[in-house]
Amino acid sequence: MIIREIKKEDNAIVKEIIQSSLRSLGLAIPGTAYFDPQLNDLHQYYSNLQHAKYWVIEMEGEVVGGIGIAPLNEHVNVCELQKLYLSEKAQGLGFGKKLMETALSFASKHYSKCYLETMHELKTACLLYEKFGFTLLDEPLSGSDHSAMDTYYLKYLR
Repeated sequence: MIIREIKKEDNAIVKEIIQSSLRSLGLAIPGTAYFDPQLNDLHQYYSNLQHAKYWVIEMEGEVVGGIGIAPLNEHVNVCELQKLYLSEKAQGLGFGKKLMETALSFASKHYSKCYLETMHELKTACLLYEKFGFTLLDEPLSGSDHSAMDTYYLKYLR
């Protein structure tokens, strides 16, 4: 297992992992990451933002998932944990935990809080977020494009 920053040549496989995951959950709908325009070039998207990164995780030389950190629009010192997805064969192996550790370590160097949005029905993901100290919010913070999400978390980083 290797975690590294995304490269341009990873764009297509990461997009496929994200979209196939959402399709399998019946979430290939507007208001989810499925239709994010930056999915076509995540490498460039994260490279062009200050204090932002996207990491991929490899298993036996194959990219099987990823996670991102980017500034949350309109909020000072708040980042958003974005696009944590794993292919089916990478699930249940502790890779989500490793990706979270990588992303939150980076985030804590640049931000005081980390926000994320998800769906209540994604129970495994919600448990992971809570295990990492994210607290459930009653409503979303402003500045997100994912209107289909129904569960919001915030973590104080320092």
